[in-house]
Amino acid sequence: MTPDNAPARAQLRHFIDTHFDEQVATLARLVQCPSDNPPGDCRPHAERTAELFEAMGFTVERHAVPDAFARQHGMRSVTNLIVRERFGDGPVIALNAHGDVVPPGDGWSCDPYGGEVRDGWLYGRGAAVSKSDFTTYGQALRALKHAHAQGTPLAGTVELHLTYDEETGGMTGPGWLLAEGLSRPDYVISAALSHHVVVAHNGCLHLEVTLRGLSAHAARPETGHDAIEAAATLLPALYRYRDSLAQRPSQTPGIGHPTMVVGLIEGGINTNVVADRLSLRIDRRIVPEESPEAVEAELRAVIEEACAPLAGIRAEVRQILLARPFTPAPGSEALTALMCREASAAMGQEVTPIGVPLYTDARLYAEAGIPTVMYGAGPKSLIEANGHRADERVPLFELRAATVAVAHVLLELLTPTAIPTPGENP
Repeated sequence: MTPDNAPARAQLRHFIDTHFDEQVATLARLVQCPSDNPPGDCRPHAERTAELFEAMGFTVERHAVPDAFARQHGMRSVTNLIVRERFGDGPVIALNAHGDVVPPGDGWSCDPYGGEVRDGWLYGRGAAVSKSDFTTYGQALRALKHAHAQGTPLAGTVELHLTYDEETGGMTGPGWLLAEGLSRPDYVISAALSHHVVVAHNGCLHLEVTLRGLSAHAARPETGHDAIEAAATLLPALYRYRDSLAQRPSQTPGIGHPTMVVGLIEGGINTNVVADRLSLRIDRRIVPEESPEAVEAELRAVIEEACAPLAGIRAEVRQILLARPFTPAPGSEALTALMCREASAAMGQEVTPIGVPLYTDARLYAEAGIPTVMYGAGPKSLIEANGHRADERVPLFELRAATVAVAHVLLELLTPTAIPTPGENP
């Protein structure tokens, strides 16, 4: 803790506590505005978010991504939001969360867009992943602004990066903001859950394989080349490869081993026609120790070897997504230690660094060489949060605690005797 900032810390906590009902209400309103991805038409939610944050006294920059670029990355519309609060010369800290969410699916016990509070949890699609952290970060910054207005000395800038394509890879979200030069922070905190500080995560490779054969009448199948039958050879080869991945354990705590899933299959013309085409999509998770390029080459070789003996069949392979693993950028150690310390104090239990088998937007900041950690509101695991499942939910205790932890980290980083900006001498 920086000397003599105990009064400011108490002031931050008091502000967060006394305005917590407003924070919960804001989260409910964010959940009540759909932003499903797919289809990825997220501009209306961005506008609703901007209105809510402007009502809280923030100046909100709206950065519309060109529609052609958005479509190239699987989105219909994207407007990213940046809030900048400058408190003087000093480091720039960006807080990043995403507002796009997976579609709700079936099996809900409540309205997935209701924002219902029940037994200390707020329910709804995006409640935990990660509309909650729109409010975690926004309320922490509100508290910091209030403390500064009351005389707390601060030096530096806080930016909120509220982006809209994490579910499709982040290239029109943080990737676009960084590429366009709209921000270059010194530190980043990105959305996550409350019981660990995430410092590493898997990457992800998506490949589309199209098997092409020759159509024929079902009465004369020998005159064609059946793409569906070809898939019956390819799929076992892929699953043998998948099973072999269990023999490659990661050395990163919290991450097991690489995985592979065939998540989508589509093909055929009609019941009475030999299929001339079948396509499937593969999700291959890449652990931090692996080279993404080597992983793609290896998987392509598996496909080529399986399909080579199939007469009349041609296999076409197309990369859909390559998200590199998130590994700590130089200078991350001090930020990790600070986040763990403040999260432990706010949660009343030890919060430690960990890796997770997901992939997120955090990797894009780390790839740019920016010290990055992941921390936000949520229960002990994504499963407990029902992330990407029915009855997604966030616990209100963790929502409040995470907001306090983030506010205290910002206070420490913006206090003149805080850890140095990367590149400066300590």
